[in-house]
Amino acid sequence: MAEHTREIAERIRSLREDNGVSIEEMARATSRTPEVYASLESGGHDLTFTFIYKCAAKLGVDVVDLLTSESPRLKHYSIVRAGEGLPVESPDGFRYLHKAPYFKNRIGEPFYIEIPYSEALQDEPIALTHHKGQEFDYVVKGRLRYAFEDHIEEVSAGDTLYFDSGRMYGMIALDGEDAAIISIIFRPKDEVIA
Repeated sequence: MAEHTREIAERIRSLREDNGVSIEEMARATSRTPEVYASLESGGHDLTFTFIYKCAAKLGVDVVDLLTSESPRLKHYSIVRAGEGLPVESPDGFRYLHKAPYFKNRIGEPFYIEIPYSEALQDEPIALTHHKGQEFDYVVKGRLRYAFEDHIEEVSAGDTLYFDSGRMYGMIALDGEDAAIISIIFRPKDEVIA
């Protein structure tokens, strides 16, 4: 387990305790049992971006506060150069680069995400996740199979998807090649951090 993951888990625990939020409340907010939540908060497991995002929403902080311990400060504009961004570790093998981490009061979370191809996942049900809000995905390269609850869609470079991310969804890369998307996660209005 990376030291960075332990640091994020410690920030979550500290903020939860400082705000008087119980483990049970955080478990509900992150769609986990209290036992699983406590294990994640203790730094015993890798943390998914969705988990960190849900923790940030419940604790009323920007997700970047949890990822870096620094609050976004830019208000007018932000430039992130090609190949750069705030990397976000993920246990599912996806590689995330946050493309506007230091812009304050974002209404969306923009990412460049690389989805590795896995032969083992091709005949398995696609792992599903969800988070409040909406999501826009633009396929940059490769082909992907998306599952939206029980509906399947296959998309290629240049295709876009816009969906209610509060419902279950997931994706895998196809055709023996890694894929990449630009993804913007839009928060619900009641979760915009001021």
